Amino acid sequence: MQWHYAKQGQQFGPVDEDELRRLAQQGQIAPDDLVWNPALGDKWVAAASVEKLFGAAPTRTPPHPAAGPQAAAAPRTPGGTHNRDLMRMARESLRGRWGLGVGMMVLYMLITVGVSFIPLVGSVASLLITGPMAVGLCLVFLTIARRSAADIGQMFHGFARFGTALGAYLLMVLFIVLWSLLLIIPGLIASYAYAMTFFVLADDPAAGPREAITRSKEMMRGNKWKLFCLCWRFFWWALLCVLTLGIGYLWLGPYMQTAMAHFYEDVRPQS
Repeated sequence: MQWHYAKQGQQFGPVDEDELRRLAQQGQIAPDDLVWNPALGDKWVAAASVEKLFGAAPTRTPPHPAAGPQAAAAPRTPGGTHNRDLMRMARESLRGRWGLGVGMMVLYMLITVGVSFIPLVGSVASLLITGPMAVGLCLVFLTIARRSAADIGQMFHGFARFGTALGAYLLMVLFIVLWSLLLIIPGLIASYAYAMTFFVLADDPAAGPREAITRSKEMMRGNKWKLFCLCWRFFWWALLCVLTLGIGYLWLGPYMQTAMAHFYEDVRPQS
């Protein structure tokens, strides 16, 4: 049985019953948090009412007015989660899966950097795979952020939509270059405006290049400074990684990508 749960106005899942029980016993799900599975129809229930979830008899709680699998997230304001909480959520998502995250980042780097060293065609090959690989990377860490099962095949998901991923990448580069002609700052602002493009493509198979860019701009309206501040928090971690002779970057990469996935979850409109 697959479960969803809601905390502080944000919805997570699906997770299986064993994972739900583990989260509850570790205190990551509180008795008054809401949970839902398809067997419950359109009704969310308090976690305390799920038998043996906390290792004790269920506690009777007043009924909640929430209805449907999205109702628990209704009060959430897009972009309202503090960056420190996004970082905490990233660490929670990676708990027990750091090895997976590190492995995926290493694979991504080996492919994207390795391709550029191919004699004669390296630069062209690198240009062609950047968009599809970025979509795959976003899908992997979006899956990790949602506590679902990520696998190596997701890293190559972007190649199934090669034209879309490449088109989005080329348009982003073109728009950023054109904005940069006006000075560096407009180009930097544009890069933040388009930052969610590959997450949109990873999350919505029907989205096209222009639609993904447009949706990213809409999500980032009023949230560019928030993303800048989130990236600035990781800047200091990056400096610390220098002291480890670069080894720390193996863990910083997954940490940043998972935090970015939670950022996307935070700023995207509710369905």
